[in-house]
Amino acid sequence: MSQGAIRPETARDREERRVLEADLAASPVAGKPLRPRLRNFRPDAESAVRSLGGPLMWMRRLRAIEDAYDQHVRQLDEAHRETDPADWPRVAEEWDFSQINRLIEAHNRNFPAESRLPMDPRTRDFVRLNGRRYERRTLDADWILSRWPAERP
Repeated sequence: MSQGAIRPETARDREERRVLEADLAASPVAGKPLRPRLRNFRPDAESAVRSLGGPLMWMRRLRAIEDAYDQHVRQLDEAHRETDPADWPRVAEEWDFSQINRLIEAHNRNFPAESRLPMDPRTRDFVRLNGRRYERRTLDADWILSRWPAERP
């Protein structure tokens, strides 16, 4: 790109200009004002002020959930390798998910209001995010045993 520099007109440029002028002459909207574009958002002072505060609470909470989830996965991988298969169901039952489950429950309770999640009038429920509900499943022994079964190959 030649920023600010004017280059000489080429044959291609002349042909493009000729085609555009022909299209404009046949256009039904030539010389008429264009309809205003509808926007899905309305910029306002509140959103500008909110953006200055950094990540919102629901964003920070989701990050904390993902970090805690990754930590549990690493610890469970290690524990699964080191634990006898006969003892694994007991280890799964005793595993402490209280901290991450509190975060997940707070997310499930507060996310729609904090993120201003719109409602779907057809289902009378909140819209799906990427095809999935916004709610997260709490972690428990069943989750561990489904991901790391006691029987090993």
